[in-house]
Amino acid sequence: MTSPAPLPPLKRSTLGDDVYSSLRSAVLEHTLPPGDRVNIDALARELDVSPTPVREALARLESEGLVRKRPLAGYTVSPLLTRAEFADMFDMRLLLECAAARWAASRATEAQRAELVTESARIIAPGDDRAWHAEFTALDAHLHDLVAQAATSPLLRDSINRLHAHLHLHRRYFPYSQTAVTNEEHRAIAAAVQAGDPDTAESAMRLHLTRARERHLVAFDE
Repeated sequence: MTSPAPLPPLKRSTLGDDVYSSLRSAVLEHTLPPGDRVNIDALARELDVSPTPVREALARLESEGLVRKRPLAGYTVSPLLTRAEFADMFDMRLLLECAAARWAASRATEAQRAELVTESARIIAPGDDRAWHAEFTALDAHLHDLVAQAATSPLLRDSINRLHAHLHLHRRYFPYSQTAVTNEEHRAIAAAVQAGDPDTAESAMRLHLTRARERHLVAFDE
C-alpha cells in the first residue's frame, strides 16, 4: 500500500484559508479517502499549524458536505455517493447549471465571454495519471464556475460549486477516453455564451451534463 501524497505547504499570510484549501483539495483528490476518520492533531502537525485552524477548516468543509461530524467521534470524510445520490446530484446540476448557462449568455460581460472561450480551448497534456486527473478536474470545475459567475447570481454560483464538489465523492474515476468529447462540449457552451444565445447555451449545457452523467455512471458497474 502506497503512502498518501504529502499535503502542500502553507502560506502564513492567509493561514485559515490555506488550511481550508489544503484540506479541501485532500478530500477532493482522495488523499483523505472517503469514509476515513480525520485526526485533527495529526493534520495540524503535518501542516505545521495549531489545531484551531484545522477545526475551523473542517467546520467549513462540513457545511459543504465534504466531511461529517458525529458526537464524541469527531470528523470523518464523507463516504462515496451511492448511485441514487449520484443521480440526485446530477438532477440538481441539470436544473441549476442549465439556468446558469442561459443567464450567462444574456448577462455576461465581454471580458467574461472572452475568458470562457479562452479557457474552454485549453488542453491538459497527458502525463502522470494523478497529476493529470487533478489538473483536468480543476479546469473542468473552473469552466463551470466561469459560467456560473457570468450568470451574475452569487447564490446560484455557490449552489453549483457545492454540487460540483460532490462529484469528487462519487469515485476517483474519470473516463479518460472521453476527454476530447468533454472538451468539445465545453467549447460548445462557451461559443453559445459568447454569441449571446441563451437557448443554445442552455441546450449545450444540458447535453454536456446528460452525457457526463452517462460517462460517470459506468463507475457504478465496475
